[in-house]
Amino acid sequence: MTGQDELPEAVAAELPPFHERKRLGDEDWTLAITLGAMMLLPILEIVLRKTVSRGVSNEQSVVQHLALVAGMVGAAIAARDGRLLSLGSVEMLIKPSWRPVTRFVARVVAGMMAVLLCYASVQFVLTERASSSVLAYGIRTWVVELILPIGFALIAWRIILSASKRWAWRAVAAVVVALLIVVAAKLPVDRQELVVPAFVLLLIATLLGAPIFTVLAGAGLILFWKDASPLSSLTIDHYGLATNPTVPTIPLFTLAGYFLAEGGASKRLIRVFNAAVGNFRGGPAVLVALVCAFFTSFTGASGVTILALGGLLMPVLLSAGYTEKVSLGLITGTGSLGMLLPPCLPLIFYAVIAGVDIKNMFLGALGPAVFMIVLAAVWGISQAPPRRTPASPRVIPSEARNLQFSDGFDWHELRSAVWGAKWELFLPVVAIGALFSGIATPVEAAALTALYAFVGETFVSRDLELGGDIPRVMAEAGTLVGGVLLILGVALGLTNYLAFAEVPARAVEWVTTAVHSKVLFLLL
Repeated sequence: MTGQDELPEAVAAELPPFHERKRLGDEDWTLAITLGAMMLLPILEIVLRKTVSRGVSNEQSVVQHLALVAGMVGAAIAARDGRLLSLGSVEMLIKPSWRPVTRFVARVVAGMMAVLLCYASVQFVLTERASSSVLAYGIRTWVVELILPIGFALIAWRIILSASKRWAWRAVAAVVVALLIVVAAKLPVDRQELVVPAFVLLLIATLLGAPIFTVLAGAGLILFWKDASPLSSLTIDHYGLATNPTVPTIPLFTLAGYFLAEGGASKRLIRVFNAAVGNFRGGPAVLVALVCAFFTSFTGASGVTILALGGLLMPVLLSAGYTEKVSLGLITGTGSLGMLLPPCLPLIFYAVIAGVDIKNMFLGALGPAVFMIVLAAVWGISQAPPRRTPASPRVIPSEARNLQFSDGFDWHELRSAVWGAKWELFLPVVAIGALFSGIATPVEAAALTALYAFVGETFVSRDLELGGDIPRVMAEAGTLVGGVLLILGVALGLTNYLAFAEVPARAVEWVTTAVHSKVLFLLL
């Protein structure tokens, strides 16, 4: 690339932000304010602890319940915007004329499950209301827990609305949902006989595009209903996950990644890695592996990395002589490389669910992460075209026409690029240093990281506007986290039921007695 501080204007001008600007609603502002409080409260706790030896009253529990609020509001926004995660559906294989019908069926089943989750949440809150638990400053805990039924009610309503574009069919969908629930509750048939049909209906809805949380929550609800167990058991597990002491690190680290992705950090980091390795054969591929891994480690989602960096990296690879097929493969593949780099979301999720110390989880994943990055870089080098000379003819795409690659290593350009990106390059030091130095808890380390990224992109680099961009970026980050926490919360309820029913133990017993071949065991 050239020695400019940023990418050429001709390229940058063609690259829209990876999330379109949108008018923020009340829920978006609520989510942004909640995440802001989650970021500032741990910082305030650190300052007060070091100065007056007294922190915020019950700060840890407050932040944990703010994570619950952020998760439910984010999930409600995801439902509003049609961004609830779903499995690959067979919708594309169905004739266009039949797609409204399949969508209607999927949304009716998903809406039914969301309504039942709302009912289970109401049972849970009523039980909690009977206790005298106080969160902080006289606020009763059950008041904050009201976000559960409110959130599930919003999700159910929006799923039903998405069943059709016509209000008449939306009304029909609502009536069908109500009838299915009444039939399940009042039908004078042994519940055991309805389990298989219920699972078949759930499977069909999942294949037709129902959100992922539907199949997990639906399976749990069916099993609890079969045993005549309180449906609130599922909500209790969801609440326990959302208020886990480590969970607030997830939205906070994700928020830091979103600040980077929406700001100008991508261009500065690309310039650094390009100056370091881009001038060697296969260097652009190494550049892609490094910068994508760096971004994904904070955003926690390869899709976000691809959206944020794809428009910048694709011209780099094409102008270096890589084919379009190889370029697409490198960008989409390396977008997942940061999943094992601290402090990425999957590591934190695994630590929360498995009860593993988060520090040990980060250390254990570091080696495999580096190994995967090296493998991707080596493959990219093997696919590199021969080094071009200035005289060699080549058609360069219009979006990459101004990109230049020199044949020699330029120390001056590397020093200049590192200095220009010094704020972003120091971010991992802040995150990992605060965590492993012992000066901060995991949540406080995540809050410091988010605040550091916020200050850097807003006041140092001035890539984000405080009043316009910051609330939008925070709402986007919270929406992603809300959708994921919704899935994990209901999945934990299903998992605990399976453990209570001793399903894993029975599976192990069957495998032990029925499978004697090591090869067959590995294949299974």
